[in-house]
Amino acid sequence: MTDWIGETFTSTVGWDHLERLIDVGSRMAGSAGERRAAEATRDALVAAGARDARLSGFDLRGWTRGSSAVRADGDEVARDAVALPRSPSAAATGRLVDVGHGLPADFDRDLSGAVALARTDVPDWHDRFVHRREKYCRAVEAGAAAFVFRNHVPGCLAPTGSVGGTNEPIGAVPAVGVSREDGARLARRHTGDPVTVAVDADIGPTTSQNVHADVGPDTDEAVLLTSHVDAHDIAEGARDNGAGTATVVEVVRALASRGGLERRVHVCCFGAEEVGLAGSSHAAAETPLDDVRAVVNLDGVVGARTLALNTNGFDGFEAAADRVRERFDHPVVVRPELMPHSDHWPYVVDGVPGVHATSDTGDAGRGWGHTRADTLDKLEARTLREQAVLLTALVAGVAADPPTRRRPDAVAAQAEAENRAQGMRVTGDWPF
Repeated sequence: MTDWIGETFTSTVGWDHLERLIDVGSRMAGSAGERRAAEATRDALVAAGARDARLSGFDLRGWTRGSSAVRADGDEVARDAVALPRSPSAAATGRLVDVGHGLPADFDRDLSGAVALARTDVPDWHDRFVHRREKYCRAVEAGAAAFVFRNHVPGCLAPTGSVGGTNEPIGAVPAVGVSREDGARLARRHTGDPVTVAVDADIGPTTSQNVHADVGPDTDEAVLLTSHVDAHDIAEGARDNGAGTATVVEVVRALASRGGLERRVHVCCFGAEEVGLAGSSHAAAETPLDDVRAVVNLDGVVGARTLALNTNGFDGFEAAADRVRERFDHPVVVRPELMPHSDHWPYVVDGVPGVHATSDTGDAGRGWGHTRADTLDKLEARTLREQAVLLTALVAGVAADPPTRRRPDAVAAQAEAENRAQGMRVTGDWPF
């Protein structure tokens, strides 16, 4: 039974939906564009062969950007300062302090009233990735009055990314992203000098929505196939995560064509991932998790031809990846570490096996992601089709032989062993 493979290699369903998503315009969480993208995804899933496709709404603290700036002596000193979503609408002035990479030790100082300037990357020698929100929260904890996030990728691209958390949706101090070039100029010319960070934003209640559908037999037990529909408003959000949702649609088409699934595959394309995993947290809270055997989450696929699977310590995913790798003679990178920054995580913390599927680009950090350069021209239809084949086989294999659940305390112990727990406690995201 291989017809579905050839059909996927010649299908335009996923790529057509990717173009549809990026042409919506802004898909910022809680926006009208995000809702249009969700509605288009629901309709695409029906056309691909899914059933019971529907939207499920939830309340959200909305955030809409206005103007933002970094100033010294009244003059703008960053050519393109981009407010970080969920920054408060406020301005603060303080001495500029360059905290380098923003590692935990870099904040072992008094930053009272300062403006902290931190890089987006983490050096290879450091033992773990340090997320943007951890750097922000450590700056706040050290007394900083404002935060400037400095891209490490050249090209005059200011980075974005939320600074709010699940429990505190709006951050404590104003925050902006600046390009590598602006950051270098700020550090060289203004370290120790008073600078002002100003953010104007409209903050208030709104709604987002998750897209649900099913494919395969009508069993109580299900494997979840997930992605997120929303994207940061400064870019097309092509890879993050238009490509993930488009690949979900293509995989659903292939699963419906292939048939033979041993368990129901429940599709959930979440809203509001970029502002604290709000959509997946809402869905996990209202779902009987005993019936969820596994979660296959697509976020960052299609960025490169080598598929990468973050397995979060669930051994069964590595065995499933080995079967796919051997069958298709295609590279699949397996990373057993925890990856708490995408929509599988609200399930993993309860012990549900969750794998995060992305691409191995060979580069550190997000690359074009979370900048204006996350655009369609960086992606290839060939890669979407190849990864859709691999992921279709992976989902079918997981539906037939799901990984074993873990106790939540075992997941917590892994987070401690990987030195992630301290950072998650700093951000208020420790769930155990």
